[in-house]
Amino acid sequence: MSPPYPPYPPHPGGPAEGAPLRHAHWWQRKGVRYGALITLLTLSGLVILALVREQTGNEGFFVGLGLAVLPVPLLIAAFRWLDRVEPGPWRNLVFAFAWGACAAALIAIVANSFATRWIATATADPTSADTLGATVIAPIVEESAKAAAILLVFLFRRRDFTGLVDGVVIAGVTATGFAFTENILYLGTAFGTDQLSGDSGIASVTAATFFVRIIMSPFAHPLFTVLTGIGFGLAALSGDRQRLRRALVPPAGLLLAMGMHALWNGSSTFGEFGFFAVYAAFMVPAFGLLTWLVVWTRQRELRTVREELPVYAAAGWLAPAEPYALGSMRARRLAREYAGRHLGRPAARAVAQYEAYATSLAFLRHRGRRGRAGADFVVRERELLNELWRRKDVARPALDHAARMTAPPVRVTAAPWPLYGVYGHGQGTGQPHGLPTAFGLPQGPAPGYYGYPAAGQTGPAYGYGYPTGPYPAADPYQS
Repeated sequence: MSPPYPPYPPHPGGPAEGAPLRHAHWWQRKGVRYGALITLLTLSGLVILALVREQTGNEGFFVGLGLAVLPVPLLIAAFRWLDRVEPGPWRNLVFAFAWGACAAALIAIVANSFATRWIATATADPTSADTLGATVIAPIVEESAKAAAILLVFLFRRRDFTGLVDGVVIAGVTATGFAFTENILYLGTAFGTDQLSGDSGIASVTAATFFVRIIMSPFAHPLFTVLTGIGFGLAALSGDRQRLRRALVPPAGLLLAMGMHALWNGSSTFGEFGFFAVYAAFMVPAFGLLTWLVVWTRQRELRTVREELPVYAAAGWLAPAEPYALGSMRARRLAREYAGRHLGRPAARAVAQYEAYATSLAFLRHRGRRGRAGADFVVRERELLNELWRRKDVARPALDHAARMTAPPVRVTAAPWPLYGVYGHGQGTGQPHGLPTAFGLPQGPAPGYYGYPAAGQTGPAYGYGYPTGPYPAADPYQS
């Protein structure tokens, strides 16, 4: 039986009340909304499948599918890596990918085809219509269709959308799904062209399309849409009083995404080397800059965890070592591995959940201290603390072990002055370097480095005040 709950830390901005509950209409129920969404995405997927197979043929469709799927696992893994500090639920990523691959792709194919045909009919110039459709119509339609998924998650899954990284991940996964369907169409069509002309090998249209779309620019669509995601991420970071910023930043990000998409699509009109010039001058630097931004944001999130959680350790909700361990991705991994090695995969999952809840708690308090937490701060804080308390018996020993393994070493040096009197000269006193217990310094032989004591060592931790082993008899890892 767990000991009683420790006291709650005070709310940084004073007490808050949750919103009053209201009776939900039938169309507001979760089951109805999820059912409608699944039905919409399923119908969109079936229609887009029929359209793509109509344009590529059966053989071209399967060739395009086999080639288009190659970059998908790498892109999804990259965005999941960015989201490891506070991982969002899988259902959000599944929705984002399905929306991009089905709904957004269907909107783009129908709208682009209609607009291009209308322009060709109105101007009686099919070549100019194709160029205008690729450089103007397609960026507006496609980026707007992909942005709809980010908007839906922002509005209806607000707890999971709290900052820049969330916007980048949702946008990137949505664009990955869109690019997947688009690549099937382009690669399947290229294969059909080669079949008609009899070309094959490295000089074929399929090989050229594969090189440009899969090898050189698999990140193109994610890069465009990530700009929209950053706009929504900045809006999520804005306080309730910053209404103008919250209203203007997402459209600004969308406009930037459309502009970069138009520049990319129009590169073929800039001359023989226009594509490579745009690729080298804009795409690669933009990709590098955005990569640096999201990695920097991830490091800032870890720093927020280390800075916000000590208040809960002081109140007894967390062990003293946990803020340090939870603020290190290496320590988190070691904790999960330690739990899995001693108690199996369910324990490793419990530690992973503990880490996620603790991170959410740190971000919640960070927003609360800046006046951006919302009216449900107290309710949400209590929910997260209760989830942590339920898993603490499994997670605490694992995190304590991880903290011991990753604590930075600090060099111990002898005092520059001799110690006389009852303590002697520092020889044979039983104190490290002859330092007396009366000064409140650690007892026992002085190690060369100190941070955490070695596993199984007793006594206070050297210099950090973290709890030390051996674990108590009730420790699940000792049973």
